[in-house]
Amino acid sequence: DDSEIDKVISKIDGLVESLQIHLNKVSLFGAKRDTTAISTIAELSNKIMEDFTNFLDLQYSINEKSHKRMSDTISETKKYMLGTLIISFFFLIILSMAIPGKIALPFKKINDAVRELQECNFDVSIYYDQNDEIGELSRELNKMINSLKSFEELRADRISVEKRKFDILANTLKKNVLVANAEGELIYLNNQMYHFLEVESEDVLSKNMSDTIIPNSIKEAYELALKRKSKIENSEIKIFERKKTDEEQDPKVLFDGFANVFPIRGKESALDYYLMIISEEVFA
Repeated sequence: DDSEIDKVISKIDGLVESLQIHLNKVSLFGAKRDTTAISTIAELSNKIMEDFTNFLDLQYSINEKSHKRMSDTISETKKYMLGTLIISFFFLIILSMAIPGKIALPFKKINDAVRELQECNFDVSIYYDQNDEIGELSRELNKMINSLKSFEELRADRISVEKRKFDILANTLKKNVLVANAEGELIYLNNQMYHFLEVESEDVLSKNMSDTIIPNSIKEAYELALKRKSKIENSEIKIFERKKTDEEQDPKVLFDGFANVFPIRGKESALDYYLMIISEEVFA
């Protein structure tokens, strides 16, 4: 729905169509290649990467605004819940002294439910089947609980959809892609990176990079980005063949290229993420 993002996506679509046209000009099996088309393909690829970076910046800006609105809503809801909890608590004390425990029991259920909501547990409900004021209050509170639960499920679904979109895009790039958080823990590798490093997800994900077999050059580039909290451009990456025996002195170089690290800002620096794209050629 955002006009700026729509423009960027339209631009990327146009560049992709142009890229497809020029790819068709390049023969995969011919003796000669169209050097002009190949140069144009490289330029279009760089433009697509630049526009994708702009897309991430715009998406971050929109997500920040959405997060602020969500935080304000949650803050207001918490204030309302806290007020309800305090009123219910004092009202429960008064009722426990003035009326029999059987009548005070529904208010205790309401009080317990509000406490659960304060802990963000939405799998609660208040059972009271009488058609009186307490029953009406219980039904309204149950409606509010269901609304909050639906909102939380929608939020979780949206996060899941965005993760799937990112996974598809990262695997479409045909480049090695990693994502780590501000603590240096790996949270994502695309399929090409898994294949390239010959690792499984359980060997690296949710682990600090220093505790994994990730090559040292990649670790150093990430550590520099984390230290500076900024973008790192065209850091040299060398990946050596793993030593089979301790007697090997000069391991073979499996990969010699460059890495770019893009910070994805969170509301606080502790919530930042760092996206690394590794390629054999220098990024323009």
